[in-house]
Order: sequence, then C-alpha cells, then structure tokens
Amino acid sequence: MPTICDIADLQELARKRVPRMFFDYVDSGSWTESTYRQNQSDFSKIKLRQRVAVDMTERSVATEMIGQKVAMPVALSPVGLTGMQHADGEIKAALAAEKFGVPFTLSTMSICSIEDVAKHTSKPFWFQLYVMRDRDFIGRLIDRAKAAGCSALMLTLDLQILGQRHKDIRNGLSAPPKFSINTAMQIISRPRWCLNMLSTRRHGFGNIIGHVKGVGDISSLSAWSAEQFDHKLCWDDIDWIKQRWGGKLIIKGILDAEDAKMAANAGADAIIVSNHGGRQLDGAQSSISALPAIVDAVGSDTEVHFDGGIRSGQDVLKAICMGAKGAYIGRAFIYGLAAKGEAGVRQALDIIHNELDITMALCGERLLANLGHHNLLDPALFSSR
Repeated sequence: MPTICDIADLQELARKRVPRMFFDYVDSGSWTESTYRQNQSDFSKIKLRQRVAVDMTERSVATEMIGQKVAMPVALSPVGLTGMQHADGEIKAALAAEKFGVPFTLSTMSICSIEDVAKHTSKPFWFQLYVMRDRDFIGRLIDRAKAAGCSALMLTLDLQILGQRHKDIRNGLSAPPKFSINTAMQIISRPRWCLNMLSTRRHGFGNIIGHVKGVGDISSLSAWSAEQFDHKLCWDDIDWIKQRWGGKLIIKGILDAEDAKMAANAGADAIIVSNHGGRQLDGAQSSISALPAIVDAVGSDTEVHFDGGIRSGQDVLKAICMGAKGAYIGRAFIYGLAAKGEAGVRQALDIIHNELDITMALCGERLLANLGHHNLLDPALFSSR
C-alpha cells in the first residue's frame, strides 16, 4: 500500500483502482477544462501571512454551518454516480462524514437512494435537488427527503442544461456500464473494483428508478433524464420549492453578485459560490475569484459557502479568510472513496483537517472565527472593491 500524505496521493490511487469512465467523470471538466484547472490554480495566487511567537495551544477549527455544529468548516458536496466509484458509495461516504462530524450531501443522481442512506446512518444528512420538468416527481422527491429526516435541501441552479464533457462522451459513460469493447477493457483492467461491485445490487439511480412513471429500469432512464432538466427554471420556482420543503434551504451554483442577491431575496439560508467544478460553462471565472464580490453583495444576512478546486486544508483556510462560512469537497472525498472506500473518505477528511489546523497555527491564529483578510498577504486579490 503506498504512503498517503495528501489528496493527490489518494487521487493517484483512485486512478489505478476505478474504471477510466468513472474516474474521468469526477476528474474532468467541460470542453477545454480551462475553468476546471483554474479553480485549483487560482488558489496558488493567494499567499498566506506567516506569524511567529504566537501561543498555538488549545486550537479549534470547529464551527457551525447553517446552525449545525461541524468539526471543521467543510461539507461533502453532492456528487452523482458516487456509488459507481465504490459499492454503496453514498452510504460509505455518509458514514465517514457522520463519524467525522461534517455534513454529507446526497445527490439527486446518486446510486443509493435517499431511503438507503437514511437506513444506514444515524444522523440527518443534506439532500441536493435538481429540478426536473416532472414537477409531481420533484414534489414527491422533496417529500421523501423530508420523510428521511434530511436537515437541509440544497437546490442546484446551474444545471438546467448539461455542459459538454468530452471525456464522458469518449468513455461511453453510463451507470451501470453499457457493454462495448471500450467499456469491457476498462472494467476487466480493474478486477478489484469488479469484485467490490459484485457485493451490492445497487447499480442504478436509486432516487429515480421505480419512482417515475415509465422508468422501471436503467434502460428507460436515459431517455427520461435527457429531456427532464428544466430549461424554464427561474427564480419564481424557488418559492414553491421552499414552501414544499419547509426547512433550511441552500442554493448552489452562484457565480455572479447579482444572482447572489436574488438567491438571498428568494429566502436562501445559505448560497454556495460554485461553477459546478468547471463542468458547466467552460471559460467562466474560478469559484475563488468570484467569492469576494459575492460576500460583499450578500453581507451578513445570508451565509456564503464555497465550492470549487479545494484539494487541501490550506485551500479551505483561504476560502474562510476571504469570507466563506463553509467549504465543500467533492473530488477530494471521491478520490478517497474510490481508493479505499469509507476508510478513504475518512482519510481525506483527516488530511484536510490536519492541514487546516496546522496552517491556521502557522498563520498565528487559534480559532477559526479569528481568520480574515488580515491573514492574507494580498487581501485585495480578486476583490470587487
């Protein structure tokens, strides 16, 4: 077993253990992938202010996100097809997050269903919603999340139409994989993954199959989903969703200050600055470069969370210094899951927690609440002011 020091080590192990179509599904962006790459590279432009001879004892990175106590300001992002990275992947990731003390968010396009995850966990998790044209299904999906005890609904607004992802097209991505010479070669080259997948019967989209009229198996799902993302979705629809849900509402996919104001006015408890991991509009700005203007626009009335490009605890700290109240990891925990299952997710969280804690100390701070622009060498970087 190779020595794991950082998220990049988990990434390389995941690359070796998962069929290319599923690894690339996570480890890619749309079109030229310029925004995907910039999400990470822009973090390197932000330099930290090192301080010395400061009491570093009794440190804590614990805080709250939308009123929920968390061990660190990190939540697991919703990631579709998580259960194809590792058998029962959503359940494994939710368990790791629960034991660590951070939120897990289940995707609408998960392999394990809402009910599956609720049955195997003991604490509430969050549920991410894509709005489909079939509003009766969406209403029932919201009701199922309520019945399962989900403590927050995350509404994603930046996927009314799917960004073109060249790797997915070339790899013939599907869940479960469709047989071809290409997919067969990918699968047989990963015998460990194959044996793991034989341990479960969860191979389809558990939140959809059997819950939509005319969609009883995976073969009928693709035609339904291709025409279901709602191109007409607008701000007026959010009130209906908020009323149907009746609980904490997080709006994800905000990259513009004007949209941030509209999300806050729509009643969001938190908004997530996100470009969908560079998987939608290639050529859009990085999430971290968009963060300051959105923090300025929203003020303190609505929590601003951050998503995009985080591969370390230092990245988390930089986002917090720039005004975010919480950050999300998607690829980082998926690499851990694909590499080592539940233990890998826990290891990814341990890595980020350790890096966040040590970096905070070396910046001369003991409490997360004390972090701010003063911990950065150039606090005006990416600023709208």
